[in-house]
Amino acid sequence: MRYDSRAVGATMVGAVLGGIAGYLFFTEHGRRLRRSLEPALEDLSRELSSFRVTVQRAAGVANEGWKLLNDTLADVGGGAATSGKSVRRFSNAQQTSPF
Repeated sequence: MRYDSRAVGATMVGAVLGGIAGYLFFTEHGRRLRRSLEPALEDLSRELSSFRVTVQRAAGVANEGWKLLNDTLADVGGGAATSGKSVRRFSNAQQTSPF
């Protein structure tokens, strides 16, 4: 008889998760542990939300920086001419975001 290792692995993971859930929900010590973890999880959630806002602000600042850089490169590229041709330093002078 041949065992599929994925099925055995999934069964083991399910058994462990079921055991943990049973401990947390059906034992007194598990209930106390769960109640003590809730404030920590709420704090973690609040911190992650704050971090997400910070990353969004940083991305906005980075996009503004790219726009300013592209505007500057377009101004410099438009004014520099050699033999009647404009010189382009970058392949895409109108890039709006590095992402």
